[in-house]
Amino acid sequence: MSTLEIRHLRKAFPGVIANDDVNLLVQSGETHAILGENGAGKSTLIKMISGLYQPDQGEILIDGEARRFDTPRDAIHVGIGVVHQHFMLIPALTVAENVVLGSELSKGRFQRSKTEAAVAEISRSFGLPLDPSARVRDLSVGMQQRIEIVKALYRKVRILILDEPTAVLTPQETRELFVVMRQLKAEGIPIVFISHKLEEVREIADTVTVMRLGKTVQTHPVAGTTSAQLANWMVGRDVVFSDHPPASTGIGDTLLEVDRLTVLDERKVQAVRALTFAVRAGEIYGVAGIDGNGQTELVEAIAGLRPVQSGVIRFQGRSLAKVGVRGRLRAGISYVPQDRQRDGLVLTFTLTENLMLRDLSRPFSRGGFLTRKAARQRAQELLTEFDVRPDNPSALAGSLSGGNQQKVILAREVASRPKLLIAVQPTRGLDVGAIEGIHRQLLRLRDEGNAVLLVSLELEEILALADRIAVMHAGQIITELPRDQADIETIGLAMTGERRAAVTSEEGST
Repeated sequence: MSTLEIRHLRKAFPGVIANDDVNLLVQSGETHAILGENGAGKSTLIKMISGLYQPDQGEILIDGEARRFDTPRDAIHVGIGVVHQHFMLIPALTVAENVVLGSELSKGRFQRSKTEAAVAEISRSFGLPLDPSARVRDLSVGMQQRIEIVKALYRKVRILILDEPTAVLTPQETRELFVVMRQLKAEGIPIVFISHKLEEVREIADTVTVMRLGKTVQTHPVAGTTSAQLANWMVGRDVVFSDHPPASTGIGDTLLEVDRLTVLDERKVQAVRALTFAVRAGEIYGVAGIDGNGQTELVEAIAGLRPVQSGVIRFQGRSLAKVGVRGRLRAGISYVPQDRQRDGLVLTFTLTENLMLRDLSRPFSRGGFLTRKAARQRAQELLTEFDVRPDNPSALAGSLSGGNQQKVILAREVASRPKLLIAVQPTRGLDVGAIEGIHRQLLRLRDEGNAVLLVSLELEEILALADRIAVMHAGQIITELPRDQADIETIGLAMTGERRAAVTSEEGST
């Protein structure tokens, strides 16, 4: 039985007050949600509780006793477990090695078989099966999230903090996670749950605390609240929930053709197998599926980041076989990757430098060097338009919250006015207000006669935005449906490989 109390916590960085007079009380056996816009200070708060940052003022109390955490090890030692939004894993190590890193069973030689058996038992007992011997670099994002949860459970947490834990999970995996959370709650373990998914907050949380501009502004029981009410508390205004924007009325010629495409993953196993589909101008083509079924390999092949084993990719009737990444960008293909920190940004570059990575033409560059004044002015325009916080062109990308990093990538790619935008998990980690804005940008691109290839684990997002919906399973498109024939049940079944009530890709893309 443990409690977590935060009293008047404050943390400032040069030019920014990230947390200011933050107060929070999480009782034993309670699931306490924290809501706030991107940049509201949630991540900074979590980093102070977990020992990554030290507060300038205020106290952190565990079971009524004031604690100071100079390092993450100090927080782990008292039983604080954190599943971070951005994974704290070492790709070259195995699942078991990552789970036990820093808390090995033996202080001597690493006992591989014993450790793998312990990790396997924990993962099975909580309904989160993993292969302890697998290398993290070979696993999907969803599986990596599962490792983080098992890592916290392995350390016998007394207080569990989950930072956007369902951002990369399917609905089925989310339900499994909620079963785990309810088990922990029944054992008296308090859970801090950070999520932008308001329906999830209403389903799993007992209490919600709202953060705005670095402050805790409201704490309220979740029972009886509505999603609209929670959204209003979070962003300070009414948010329009548009589940079904108008369908496209201007479908044009085929822009992207994928014909019998086969692509290998890092292990030289076929991740995409003889896959065929087409995307037309003036439409959003949505690809749904459980993470790890070939979506990443597919979009990387289209973007030119991964070689093709066989098959053809055509853009505007032209084969891309001999066209590199830069040539595809010049042809009008933009790409929003799934992993914003690894593939989308240079974290040590300023926002101006990151925003100019796609456009080094005049007036923003001359002789291979940025024209600082023009580039900064353009960066400022994009930061304002996409509501990036802070909107300081000189800020380092690594200093921003995850949601604001995502906005920077989207601003850069959408601003290039691409003929085809490949968007993978474009709203991952964004608050409802930001999601509303990003959806509006995607629809605007579509309505201007461009195409969007939308890959998302959020079924609601796919169903809301896509004009046609394809489902990938085991490297193939097994179902393709127009929007008016798709629903969560049909798509959910298809994600498991069920072909019932489905149109095959060969039929649907002709």
